[in-house]
Order: sequence, then structure tokens, then C-alpha cells
Amino acid sequence: MELANIYPVKIVCEALGFPRSSFYYRSVKPGDETLRAALLEEAGNWPSYGYRRLTEELRRKGWWVNCKRVRRLMGEMGLQIKTRAQKRRTTDSRHNLGRYPNLIRKLEILQPDQVWASDITYIRLRREFVYLAVIMDVFTRAVRGWHLGRRLDLQLTLTALDKALAQGKPDIHHSDQGIQYAARGYVKRLQGAEVKISMADGGQPTQNPHVERLIRTIKEEEVDLAEYENYQDAYRQIGCFIEDVYIYKRIHSSLGYLTPLEFEFQWQSILAAEAADVI
Repeated sequence: MELANIYPVKIVCEALGFPRSSFYYRSVKPGDETLRAALLEEAGNWPSYGYRRLTEELRRKGWWVNCKRVRRLMGEMGLQIKTRAQKRRTTDSRHNLGRYPNLIRKLEILQPDQVWASDITYIRLRREFVYLAVIMDVFTRAVRGWHLGRRLDLQLTLTALDKALAQGKPDIHHSDQGIQYAARGYVKRLQGAEVKISMADGGQPTQNPHVERLIRTIKEEEVDLAEYENYQDAYRQIGCFIEDVYIYKRIHSSLGYLTPLEFEFQWQSILAAEAADVI
């Protein structure tokens, strides 16, 4: 702003309609210790603010920082983190389509592809919500199919199912009573593959615990730690987590601290050894 070299900053800014803070603004990318001090000051100035508003306050002061970093620092510093519980409904069981009994309530699951479990969750991006459909093998905890879509519709679940059926098929497919799973197209696809259909009782989300735990893992270990630029970015990063980290690298206490791939390979090896002993 060359005029500021001739006239007082206050006069120049008033003439151009700019706040003086715009003139003095400098983008800063701070280290954690410097940012901690600034964050502590802002939290003292605005004690009722959560991490999103505090992030915006820091940005207004010229700090180059994102929400995830501020939230992490607030946790480390013991500052109160105020989050708004914003839930988005993904299950609509208010329909007149067919419903199926719960076939796995007392079932002992002893092998891969005996039961697949399915569910849907939402993921909030900067400007929109997207929806993640997953299908997991209950015995190995491996993800058999998934899809991230912009709409909560039949195509979302059908795409995940088609990916899963391309690898094999289960004896039983288990889900809630949501319209996406009760839809004729979805049911027809399962029946065409000679898969038995099982559904949790109405209003009983606890009857699908394994896939709910999977979704919680995806949220806590991927979604909550990332800042997706857009749908394509979210699809790429979530896909990388599911297909690489979760299946190949993440160990599970329920699997004896093996990855899903290692556990399934171990089971197949034991089965082959037992068959060899019989021969």
C-alpha cells in the first residue's frame, strides 16, 4: 500500500474503507509453544468458545492454523473443549418394505464369510455431509466392501455391496431395518447371490455391535484427525485408511492383536494343517 508511505495509515484505511487490522495483518505459521501462548490468551478472552471459534479468533490475529491443531493443543493444555453434538440421521426404518428376523442373535460365528454386517454413517466436510456405507466380515473384522457417497440412497449401499460380492459372499448378511437395506433392489441382489438376510430388531442398534465398532474406529482414527478439502479428498483418504491401514496395519485386541489380514491367514493356515492331518 504505497499511499501509507505518504499519508497516515488511519486516513488511508478510512478513505479506502479498510479496517486498520488489514494493513497490519501478517500470515504466521507458529510453532506449538508460540501458538500455545496465543491460544491461552484467546481462551481467557473468550472462555465460552470451543475450538472452532478459537481457531477463527487466532486466524483473525494472523495465525496460520487449522481446527484440528487447535483442538489437539486444547486437549494437551487441559482447556475445556466445547463441542456441539450434531447428529445426522442415517437410519430410516419408517417404511412398508419387507423386514427380516435377526438370524445372528444367538449364532456362534466360527469362520470367515459366515456373517457380513453392514451399516451407514455420515461424515461432515467443510461445505457438505457425505455418507459412508461399510460391509465387514464379523469373524475376521475385515472390510469386505465400502463406498462414500454424497446421497443417502440405495446406490450408496448397493455400491458397497457390489464391491463386497466381487470378493466372495457370506452365508448371512446382517443390517438394521433401514430403507437402504430393505429396498427391493438391495434384497434382490442378496437373494440372487443366495445370501440369507438378517436384520436387527426395530429400535435395537446394539444388535449390530461389530460394524458399529468399525465405524467408531474409522471416525476416531481417520476422520477426526483429518481435514478433507472436498469429497474427492475424503474418498481418497478414507479409502487409504480402510484398504491399507485398517486391514493391513491396525491390530485388534479381539483378534489376538493381529491385523484382519493376519488373522484370516492364520485361520486358513490352521484349517489347511488340520485337513493335512486328516489325510
